[in-house]
Order: sequence, then structure tokens, then C-alpha cells
Amino acid sequence: MLTLRKSQERGHANHGWLDSYHSFSFSGYQDPEHMGYSVLRVINEDIIAPDMGFGMHSHQDMEIVTYMLKGALQHRDSLGNGSVIKAGDVQRMTAGTGIVHSEFNASSTESAHLLQIWLLPERDGITPGYEEKQFSNAEKQNRWCLIASRDGREGSLLVHQDIALYATVLTQNQQIAYTMTEGRSLYIQIVRGNVVLNGEALEAGDAAKIDSYPQVDIQAGEEAELLLFDLPTDHSSH
Repeated sequence: MLTLRKSQERGHANHGWLDSYHSFSFSGYQDPEHMGYSVLRVINEDIIAPDMGFGMHSHQDMEIVTYMLKGALQHRDSLGNGSVIKAGDVQRMTAGTGIVHSEFNASSTESAHLLQIWLLPERDGITPGYEEKQFSNAEKQNRWCLIASRDGREGSLLVHQDIALYATVLTQNQQIAYTMTEGRSLYIQIVRGNVVLNGEALEAGDAAKIDSYPQVDIQAGEEAELLLFDLPTDHSSH
């Protein structure tokens, strides 16, 4: 089964300093039909105005992945980490027993554009942790680049859940396929550009939920960037 989640159907909140689109219920946007998918709980597409951001706030029992698209984000947390993540960087924060952090646009002139992703951990009470890594366009070009996984294989970030998160940048008209495994589900998020996925046209901000398909075939129109989540099938959240 293939179910589309169109960009314009997402929740939207414009706070002036923050323009945010919510694929799943979050904060003031509550939709019982879109509470998550498998262990994927949040995908927020955030555009943060120059010099603005989120002051110190806490998280618990969540795996938080930030995928930077444009600009730069200044990160500080209660573990003592302080860094600036830029386009192409991916950050993983294990909130576990509790973590406090802030994130601000590091630029006074340019907006910061990112995806913030929350995944339910495999268990509560994990020791908090932090990791970040740069994945170049060359590593992602016309291939599935593993950026996060349960065991941190292939140089990916380690997340405490049975998932594999891939990114790809497809050049114009390029094709790519992904073979599904029994008992798994996919969530594919179009980050930019446009593609045709198993005959369905998808544009930036669109997503597809997929289960019980043997293979996913994707062809880019213009250059496209997308994320693919290989997730445990959990029909209670479909």
C-alpha cells in the first residue's frame, strides 16, 4: 500500500521568527490521523529567521535527528556540546533520561532551513548522547547514503531504534530503486525538487508511506533530494 502525504496538507505554524510545517501532530497542530508512522513521531520542516531560535528547553526519551538544508544552526546542550551545524550536516541527539539544549540561527543575515526528526527510542531511560557528521553531496549523489542506523554501520549516526535512514541527491532524470524487506515499512520525504515514485508525482514537502511493496522505483525530474526511512512495520500507527 502506498499513501501520499502532500506538502499542503501538513500542519503549518508561522511564528514570524519561525516558519514550521508539521508532517505529524506537534504542538498546536493536532490531527488524530497523523500522529506518527511506525516509530517515526515528528518531521518538522523549520525555517528560522536570522539571530533567532529556541532557548534552552528539555527533551526526554526521544531520538532527535536534525538534517540541515541551508544556513547554520548554533547548538548548545547540557552535556557540554557546543557546535555550529551547516548544510549537509546531520545531528543526532539521544534525549534518554533527559537533555537540555538550545538551537539558534548562527547567522545575522541568512535564514536557517532544516528538518527536525523525532524517533521513538527502543526503550526509555537511555543515557543521553550527542553525535554530528557531515555527509557530502558526492556521498549522496545518485545512491542511497546511510546517515543513521541502529548499529552506526557504514559511518552512519547511531540511533537507538531499529531503523535505517538514507539520503540521496538525484541528478536530473536519474533513477534509483529500493527493495523492501518483509515486515518493514518505508516513509519517503521529498526534501527538494520533484520525483515520480511508483507512478506518483511528488514535489518538495510531499511524502509517501509505503508497506507491502516489493520495490520502490524513483525517478527525478529536476535535481531532487530525499530521505528514506526503513522502519519496523507497526500497523497500530498507520
